[in-house]
Amino acid sequence: MTKQQSVKEITQLLLTDMLSEEQLQLLHMDERKGVQTALKKYLKRKEKAQQLETQFYRMLQYEQKAYQQGKNIVVGVDEVGRGPLAGPVVAAAVVLDKDVYLPGINDSKQMSRAKRESFYEQLTTSAVTYSFGIVDNQMIDQINIYQATIRAMKQAVAGLTHQPDHLLVDAVDLSDLPYSSEAIIKGDQKSISIAAASILAKVKRDNMMAELHQMYPQYGFDQNQGYGTKTHLAAITKYGITPYHRQSFAPIKT
Repeated sequence: MTKQQSVKEITQLLLTDMLSEEQLQLLHMDERKGVQTALKKYLKRKEKAQQLETQFYRMLQYEQKAYQQGKNIVVGVDEVGRGPLAGPVVAAAVVLDKDVYLPGINDSKQMSRAKRESFYEQLTTSAVTYSFGIVDNQMIDQINIYQATIRAMKQAVAGLTHQPDHLLVDAVDLSDLPYSSEAIIKGDQKSISIAAASILAKVKRDNMMAELHQMYPQYGFDQNQGYGTKTHLAAITKYGITPYHRQSFAPIKT
């Protein structure tokens, strides 16, 4: 690297992530404003990548503990849709490859839609196996949302193509299944497998609600996913409920 290189050339070199420490030190001494701006962006990007790597390996601790105990098929389980006034509750169960590396994976609620969908594509193509469990609003009204959540999770686990050795579950006790399991509070923020399940369930349910929006556009299901937003409640007042609303939920329940 020489000082005769243009700012544009140096910026392109920084994007390769292949500069040595000596070369970076030379850039620190380069007085050109454009070089310093490019260097600051590079360092910020590297710091962010390091933070995501640290977070990923911290969220791998439950999986690693299970592997050390001789478990091979470790399943992450989570659900989406307990709180909405309409639509199903959807659970996902997923087995990730032991060597998977997904920096940035997290609780689906903390991600943008674009990032969730990007991870969804990665997970559906790279996971060892995954499955969904879906319990509709009518069954939710019959057995209550907690029991519906358990049913959806059990359906998801039963649909896997590999026999589980261990379940990592977001906050719900599934200890009556014939596998060892852990119910982890805020598990979608602590385990990569549960985070992966939360993303799969969230995108799956969002897509289902988008389909319902095509049938009932006045309720805005593509935006509120069935939750009781101000506009959704106003639509219920004006148009009444659909066959997909949960009649056991306040304020629908009378």
